[in-house]
Amino acid sequence: MPYTPSGKHLIAGEWVTEANTFASSPAHGPSHLFSVGTPELVNRACDAAEAAFESYGYTTRTERAHFLRTIADEIDARGDAITEIGTQETGLPEARLQGERGRTTGQLRLFADHIEAGDYLDRRFDPALPDRSPAPRPEIRLVQRPIGPVAVFGASNFPLAFSTAGGDTASALAAGCPVVVKGHSAHPGTGEIVAEAIAAAIVKCGMHPGVFSLIQGGNRAVGEALVTHPHIKAVGFTGSLTGGRALFNLCAARPEPIPFFGELGSVNPMFIMPAALSSDAEALGKGWAGSMSMGAGQFCTNPGIAILPEGDAADRFVAATREALADSAPQTMLTDGIAEAYRKGKAHFEARSTVQTVLATEQTGRTASPNLYETNLVAFLADQTLGEEVFGPLGLVIRVKDAEEMQQVARNIEGQLTITLHMTKDDIPLAKPLMPLIERKAGRLLVNGFPTGVEVVDSMVHGGPYPASTNFGATSVGTMAIRRFLRPVSYQNVPADLLPKDLVTTQ
Repeated sequence: MPYTPSGKHLIAGEWVTEANTFASSPAHGPSHLFSVGTPELVNRACDAAEAAFESYGYTTRTERAHFLRTIADEIDARGDAITEIGTQETGLPEARLQGERGRTTGQLRLFADHIEAGDYLDRRFDPALPDRSPAPRPEIRLVQRPIGPVAVFGASNFPLAFSTAGGDTASALAAGCPVVVKGHSAHPGTGEIVAEAIAAAIVKCGMHPGVFSLIQGGNRAVGEALVTHPHIKAVGFTGSLTGGRALFNLCAARPEPIPFFGELGSVNPMFIMPAALSSDAEALGKGWAGSMSMGAGQFCTNPGIAILPEGDAADRFVAATREALADSAPQTMLTDGIAEAYRKGKAHFEARSTVQTVLATEQTGRTASPNLYETNLVAFLADQTLGEEVFGPLGLVIRVKDAEEMQQVARNIEGQLTITLHMTKDDIPLAKPLMPLIERKAGRLLVNGFPTGVEVVDSMVHGGPYPASTNFGATSVGTMAIRRFLRPVSYQNVPADLLPKDLVTTQ
């Protein structure tokens, strides 16, 4: 039976509605009405989250791990309905939604395993030295503790893995922090059914109902009310540079400033070294085309720029890329707004006299086709906008004369989520001086691969220097993501009966 959302908000275990509504804009299938969020709902949710923290922040790791696994089970139990409404709202294919659901539940279970192991607590112990001269030393213990309620903003391009129960929510709940989610209006029905799964897990596990709330829709005032609410202690965000920077500024301007963990976009440059280009130009071009156009280019790790030495091999690379992109069928974009922004980005490139058009396609409605452009180092350095993200299947080739020009590109690009080197062993002498340059600019460095596809593992970093993210020391993917919602606390001469359980027990 098709899933029909109620259009309500989930506030501390209660499904509530407001008088004002908005209609969803699905890529296909029926539209549904959803209640519009308000600052008053934000207040109710945040007050409930603060009340929940008094108990949830002191649950055992075993209890929280069971809660995370139960959420995953409840999501899987609704799998077919999630896929159905998710594909309707976003236009993403069923296989993509199914894979993303697996990643979402996998993250929840991964964090359950991670907190049960306990290494993330970074427990430290310095015994008392009462006879030390000239002054005795007290007993000191340290452990990581949860920071309090966390606000999470759903992402447009990942309705599951970066939204209601995505990585930000999973890592915050794992840390012991209640979560208030502002759902993305591009996929409110998907957000609601996932919230139903979390609500069911709360009841099954006997958690305080304020541990999770979902507020749908709403104008800018709702987001502002959420990040400025005094009970919120950190924010997780994936979205545009403009929107993210505005929220970041609000967090910094609060009477009590709080961390804003924003992922704001990236062009993910690829440096193609001479030997690799000479030996494999056609295959590299086809590979880039496939990565660039995957999912209509709507991945934060979409490789939008290729830097390569000029010459015949570069000609073959560009020709192969163009041919592969020209054969790509139009794809549905996530929202009408994203499609319009893509058209504007395309027009921006075509208006530049220093940019050559290699492939230009027509964009209509909510669909997008790939576009490819080319420029040189001088033009790229003179026009900062050429290095800004265009969200969609658009690529820019930068031809350089030599290794020094390639290094100039590396010195002048902004912070990135990823940077890739395509190389052979013969390229190592040229790659060595590039490494210290690109290491300063990205959170993940790749060799001979394409960055679309982020492994959810202990060693993953999904973040980078600004403007890729607002906190270069954090990651939103992988088990290190939990560190964003913890703070170290030292306990000096505190009796065992008063210490956190994690300092006196293994669980």
